[in-house]
Amino acid sequence: MAQDLKSTNDVDWRFPEAIVDCYWLNDQISNHSIRIFDCTTYLEYTDAHPSKPYDVCSGLAAYEAAHIPQSAYLDLQNDLSDVDSPFSFTLPALHRLAACFKKLGVGDPYHIILYARNGMQWASRVWWMIHALGYSKISILDGGFHTWKSHGLPISKTTTKFSPADFQVTENPKIFIGKKQVLAAIDDDKSVLINALTKDIHVGENTRYGRPGHIPKSINIPFHELIDTGSGKLISPDDAARIFRDKNITPELKIVNYCGGGIAATLDAFVLYQLGFENLVIYDDSLSEWAMDPDLPMETG
Repeated sequence: MAQDLKSTNDVDWRFPEAIVDCYWLNDQISNHSIRIFDCTTYLEYTDAHPSKPYDVCSGLAAYEAAHIPQSAYLDLQNDLSDVDSPFSFTLPALHRLAACFKKLGVGDPYHIILYARNGMQWASRVWWMIHALGYSKISILDGGFHTWKSHGLPISKTTTKFSPADFQVTENPKIFIGKKQVLAAIDDDKSVLINALTKDIHVGENTRYGRPGHIPKSINIPFHELIDTGSGKLISPDDAARIFRDKNITPELKIVNYCGGGIAATLDAFVLYQLGFENLVIYDDSLSEWAMDPDLPMETG
């Protein structure tokens, strides 16, 4: 059950084991029960047609140049997304996704550690994907590669590929939702929509996704507000609770998280999960799909 957000005194993360510290990971780097994955993907924004608001670039080259020792690389777009979708990061069918993760080495008995070098939202996207399959031994590295480097911790150029693993899949198809469920949530008093994109996109000053603005009745809580600008780590539980409390996000609501392509929204959802909220969903293709469909409503301001 979600913690009382009316008061933000001494709020703790509900699932602290799902967040690991760089120093802890460095101490565990030779522990063979741990498997570490670099989840970095880059977006290069373009002025092309809004149906293609950015080019997706692999983080493999950056991984090969420098990474956390004994970590492998996960290719989100090519290996873990539906390549037949018109959108960049559409979730594959869950049984196919499970097979892909197992082939890449995700599974028992391993504790999976996820990190990225350009924002924790890439790690949180993969975390939710694995979570939707029922595998629970997964954690996000707080601050990612940026924080690891800033602490002067070891860097490697030796690539790693893990042997396949296995786990008992328990699919939760209700975590990632589509536009029909989002449309229904707009007029549902028991639902709230949270837009994790930056304010300029939310209010309609930036037309990156085509039609300007946001899904009606949605609240803007940009994902970067949940990250400390100095350290690159998550803000404190107290500060996170205050942000959601000030927006009247309460535990009894169904919370629909969205963004541009289903990446940034996963960080808002992860922090809400850590605060104990239980009724959380993520709109998978988000504005990449919604804004391009003229039959779906948009608001500005």
